[in-house]
Amino acid sequence: MQYTRIELPNGGIQAYLPAMALENAPLRKAIVICPGGGYAYRSNREAEPIALVFASMGFCCFLSEYRVAPAVHPAPVLDVASAVAWVRAHAAEYHIDPNAIAVMGFSAGGHAAGSLGVYWHDAALMGQLGLTPEDARPNAMVLCYPVITGGEYAHRGSFVNLTGSEDLALHTQYSLETKVTAQTPPTFLWHTFEDGAVPVENTLMMASALRRAGVLTEVHIFPRGGHGLALCNPLTSTGPEQNLPECAQWTQMAARFLNTVL
Repeated sequence: MQYTRIELPNGGIQAYLPAMALENAPLRKAIVICPGGGYAYRSNREAEPIALVFASMGFCCFLSEYRVAPAVHPAPVLDVASAVAWVRAHAAEYHIDPNAIAVMGFSAGGHAAGSLGVYWHDAALMGQLGLTPEDARPNAMVLCYPVITGGEYAHRGSFVNLTGSEDLALHTQYSLETKVTAQTPPTFLWHTFEDGAVPVENTLMMASALRRAGVLTEVHIFPRGGHGLALCNPLTSTGPEQNLPECAQWTQMAARFLNTVL
């Protein structure tokens, strides 16, 4: 395992890399990871532990230090775009397939990752970074108990932090389920039915939008468990209620999905 941190204009990315591939080995797939935290902070529980698990499965993992409050939209999505573009530009250096770069996000980090998934083809937005849409295009998404909608089922605090406003009409402008198109990348979603912070409707609404747009999607709704489960095991749990073996299988499910679509 190799670790390095790369400085970018508005933060940076932390790279967790499997041992260098042998000569002539297949190119690796990469994941840009966005921890949650309600756009107020970035959770450590959804950062390095996640990267280490997926790196152990052969993925090159990059933690995005995307900006949070008081920074507002479009700062977070631009930072995720910068991370994806950097990985793509340096793919040869790290033995990565430049067309196999996924974004993964948790809770509000799921909104940041998902925002890139629905906005990557906005040339004006990507132009703010001096990038073309193809530079920042994610090839797949993994959204874990994600913040999606700014409407009835919103995690309101995330949208207050994202917009700097309590204006509900403004929040709905950043509802990802209304932005999905056929250009949105293949997506893996998981949530728990009991989530009391970010209602499961967020994932259900996103899944329905992806279905309507014809985007390849895999969805898992686990019956038990609250919000912020991370790996769902003792490594990231804050108590026994977060040790849920039935939910912990999400990592293997997501890896299988990525290995299929990338």
